[in-house]
Amino acid sequence: MTDDLHEQRLPPDIDTTVPHSPRVWNYWLGGKDNFAVDREVGDMVRQAFPGIIDAARHSRAFLGRAVRFMASEAGIRQFLDIGTGLPTVDNTHEIAQRVAPESRIAYVDSDPMVLAHARVLLTSTRQGATTYVDADMRDVDAIVRGASEVLDFSQPVAVMFMGILGHVGDDEEARSIVRNLLAVVPSGSYMSLSDGTDTSEEVVESHRQYNESGAVPYHLRSPEHIARFFDGLDLVEPGVVPFTQWRPDPGSGPPDYVDGYCGVARKP
Repeated sequence: MTDDLHEQRLPPDIDTTVPHSPRVWNYWLGGKDNFAVDREVGDMVRQAFPGIIDAARHSRAFLGRAVRFMASEAGIRQFLDIGTGLPTVDNTHEIAQRVAPESRIAYVDSDPMVLAHARVLLTSTRQGATTYVDADMRDVDAIVRGASEVLDFSQPVAVMFMGILGHVGDDEEARSIVRNLLAVVPSGSYMSLSDGTDTSEEVVESHRQYNESGAVPYHLRSPEHIARFFDGLDLVEPGVVPFTQWRPDPGSGPPDYVDGYCGVARKP
C-alpha cells in the first residue's frame, strides 16, 4: 500500500513527515500501516540493533500467550488493553474471544491514527463486546468512564501494559500509572506487562538513536525496574523473565534471548 493511499484514509491532524512510534512498531512487525519516515527510523534502529525485529515479534507472541492464559486457565472474561497501538494480526479481542466468545475488551489509546484504525478494525463476536477508549493512560477517570460501556469493574479484569510504559520516562510516574489503574479493579484481576530492557549495548545505542529521531522517546529499563511494577501482586510462574521464556508454546524449541522482559500477575 502506498503512502498516498494511507494519507487518503487518515485524519488531517496526523503528520506523516515525523516518525511515529506505533507505525515504526507496525513496520517491525511486518505491517503496512507505516510511512517512509517510519521505515527509515525502523531501519536505522535495526542497523544498530539487528535483534529489534525478533524482540518486537517475541513481544507480540508473549501478548498472545498471556491473553490465552488469562482467558483459559485464569478464567478472565474482561480485558483492559492500555496503549494498544495499531491493530495487527491476533489482537487481544481476537485471542480472548477465540478462547471465550463472550469476552469483553476495552482498548485504550490517545493516538489519532490508532483511533482511526481501531474504529474500523476492532470488531467483536456476537456474544462478546469490544470498544475503544480515547484517553491518556494517566487519566484513570476517563478510562473507567469509557471502558464501563463494556466492562463491569466489580468483576475481575485483566489490565494490560504491553510495551507502553517505556514512553513514561520517570520510574515513579510509571509505577503510579500501574497502581492507579490496578486500584480500580477488584481482587482476582490480573495484570500483564512487557517492555524493552537495557540489557545489551546494542539495544541501548539503538534507542539513543531512536529517541533523537523526532519520535516520542522510549525509555529502556532494567529487568529489576520492570519487576517492581509487580510489587504487591502474586506473580504467575515463571515470574518476570525475557519474552521468550514466559510459558513458551510446546515444541517451540530452546528460547532465544531477547532484550525485553515480561510477566503476568494476579491481584490478591
